[in-house]
Amino acid sequence: MNQEQVNNPLHGITLERIVKELHDYYGWDQLAFHVNVNCFSNNPTLKSSLKFLRKTDWARKKVEKLYLKMLAEIKGEY
Repeated sequence: MNQEQVNNPLHGITLERIVKELHDYYGWDQLAFHVNVNCFSNNPTLKSSLKFLRKTDWARKKVEKLYLKMLAEIKGEY
């Protein structure tokens, strides 16, 4: 196993899974509030969101950060 990935909580989790779980937890409106990007606020779909996030590194990083926050909230750590 790559040493860089040992402590990476996102290792092995696809972007699609992250967006689906965030959508299930927050819904599109709250997702757009937390990560202010058009793909979440203007006719959001999973497909359009993934297309945008795969091209836009800064937005993907914000989504990943929100996902980690969501996981912490679920575990009662946040």
